Amino acid sequence: MSYIGSLDQGTSSTRFMIFDITGRVVGQHQLEHRQILPKAGWVEHDALEIWERTKAVIIGALKQANLMGSDLVGVGITNQRETTVIWDKKSGHPLANAIVWQDTRTSDFLGSLSPAQCKTITHKTGLAIAPYFSGSKINWLINSVPEVQRAITEGRALVGTIDSWLLWKLSGGVRGGVHATDVTNASRTLLMNLETLGWDEELLEIFKVPIGILPEIKSSSEIYGETDPAGPFGTAIPIAGILGDQQAAMVGQVCFDRGESKTTYGTGNFALLNTGTEIVRSKNGLLTTLCFKFGNEPATYALEGSVAVTGSAIQWLRDQLQIISSAAEIEALAETVNDNGGVYFVPAFSGLFAPYWRNDARGVIVGLTRAATKAHLARAALEAICYQTRDVLDAMSADSGVKLMEMRVDGGITANNLCMQMQADVMQIEITRPVIAETTALGAAYAAGLAVKFWSGTKELKDQWQQSRRWHPNTSSELATTGFNAWKKAIERTLNWND
Repeated sequence: MSYIGSLDQGTSSTRFMIFDITGRVVGQHQLEHRQILPKAGWVEHDALEIWERTKAVIIGALKQANLMGSDLVGVGITNQRETTVIWDKKSGHPLANAIVWQDTRTSDFLGSLSPAQCKTITHKTGLAIAPYFSGSKINWLINSVPEVQRAITEGRALVGTIDSWLLWKLSGGVRGGVHATDVTNASRTLLMNLETLGWDEELLEIFKVPIGILPEIKSSSEIYGETDPAGPFGTAIPIAGILGDQQAAMVGQVCFDRGESKTTYGTGNFALLNTGTEIVRSKNGLLTTLCFKFGNEPATYALEGSVAVTGSAIQWLRDQLQIISSAAEIEALAETVNDNGGVYFVPAFSGLFAPYWRNDARGVIVGLTRAATKAHLARAALEAICYQTRDVLDAMSADSGVKLMEMRVDGGITANNLCMQMQADVMQIEITRPVIAETTALGAAYAAGLAVKFWSGTKELKDQWQQSRRWHPNTSSELATTGFNAWKKAIERTLNWND
């Protein structure tokens, strides 16, 4: 029997998963890495530590599955997006710590850009002018690390997102490693033109990035190179799929067609809507991004909206207010009351993301009376997750003209059945959760498997998708009407707080 491997390199950990042809997990291994926080607003990773973890999880997963590297017909890579590494191609070592997507050290540089430059960047990339994206991180590394400047002058420097670093290392590193990335990761750099799918000279000039240090942009599903037999696989296997994590979840949820969407529920929420081959430019503060590109087929685009605080609001109730002792308890507590008792909770701890984009907003709990209990607050927290998600999906519908009929969901909070029923009621659409919860790793496996013909095409993958649970909206629920109107009122109360 043959299998597909998937390397899932995330913000806090790295794991390797092995899938069979039905998409079942036959082996996996996961290890965490350090979060390096040198100053307020700075977040770094040690790229060499991530490489060591990568080797260990590959060996560990193969051992757990009782398989050899030669049992794999291909390997896919999915990764935390935007996190940036610069390294020396002669020594194979990073020239500085990787700057993580959450890092905000480049805010001042972005603030110095002219309105005309900002307009150019937004139009060409579909992204917001924000420190999350890689362009300003590369600029900072070039201007702030003397060793980087020296390596560029001497032609030794290579830069890329985490996928590029791991592809280069896995394919041989200093012994002829492949320096490439895929369109989904490149679309998060502020340097790639959405229309041409290439590095854009005008954008490179704004960020002062020399094109020679950047990876070659490829599709999300093709053979980029082979693993080095001297590496963790012990043999040469095609590396054949690369996708940023949220795009990988779209592929893992088989959202291949225009109008299909998925929402990943984590610390925050990420919602993506497939807009087909059309680049839809948002009027509602959403990002326009690549969804995927399979081989020589045309690129598929997406709208993306993120909610900063969803799962972390539950953590706040647990850690700061201590009204629950574990995140799983919130469902039982919220179910002890029939409604929120008029209480609304907007967890705008660090402002509001899409579609509001208000840095001046701060969290509020409104509608309190003497009758309010911790159960009402627990229920209000779950409702806040659902209302924020609806805000984003409403904006997507307005931008794209697509009316959603259902939404596919994944991530930790989807185990909370009460919350998912509320989500269906708030949006008045059906919510579906898949049998295989590991949608991100599965998406990278699918991309690689399509390239090496392990699977015949997207139809086979669609036929294979199975739901574990479907929630139907309760049409008599007031969450979508009275509740949502009250939520909008609560949002107004958060604004202009942090002047």
